[in-house]
Amino acid sequence: MGFNFKEVFTATMILFAVIDIIGNIPIIIDLRKKVGHIQSEKASIVAGVIMIAFLFLGASILNLIGIDVNSFAVAGSFILFFLALEMILGITLYKEEETNAITASVFPLAFPLIAGPGSLTSILSLRAEYATINIVIAIIVNIIFMYIVLKTSSKIEKLIGENGINIIRKIFGVILLAIAVKLFTTNIQGLLHN
Repeated sequence: MGFNFKEVFTATMILFAVIDIIGNIPIIIDLRKKVGHIQSEKASIVAGVIMIAFLFLGASILNLIGIDVNSFAVAGSFILFFLALEMILGITLYKEEETNAITASVFPLAFPLIAGPGSLTSILSLRAEYATINIVIAIIVNIIFMYIVLKTSSKIEKLIGENGINIIRKIFGVILLAIAVKLFTTNIQGLLHN
């Protein structure tokens, strides 16, 4: 299977909803206030490398430790479910660790905020359904978008406003919740048949 625009678009939208870079603007702004400067290029490149590496090596790593893709996807669906609840209800289920200016671009920004459990699980799940080239293109599109958002986060905050960001976050939360349910039902069937 080669390039397919519909697959690229769908994979891009799924990753966009999971990564939730727009919803993370308040976190990015808060991080920038705490540590000063965020290296947008470094954060984007590290996140992209992690996601593309996981696309190609993720299944092998899981096989090495004796976990099948269906089990990983079901576990990931729970993570997506709780991330979606955080977005919709405006609550925090897990606490971020304190960070400093040196590591802020890589941790927590590139990982786990951008290339986190949700996006890595989604990448493996997409691999079961879509051609690899289409997923790679979807990752690159999201990385470019992330870079633009990271570079212009303070301008976006002024333009959209806090209420606008909250509305977008809740919309993407509902989309993410639907993705989590679909991911769970699809992969639980695969587990039950094995």
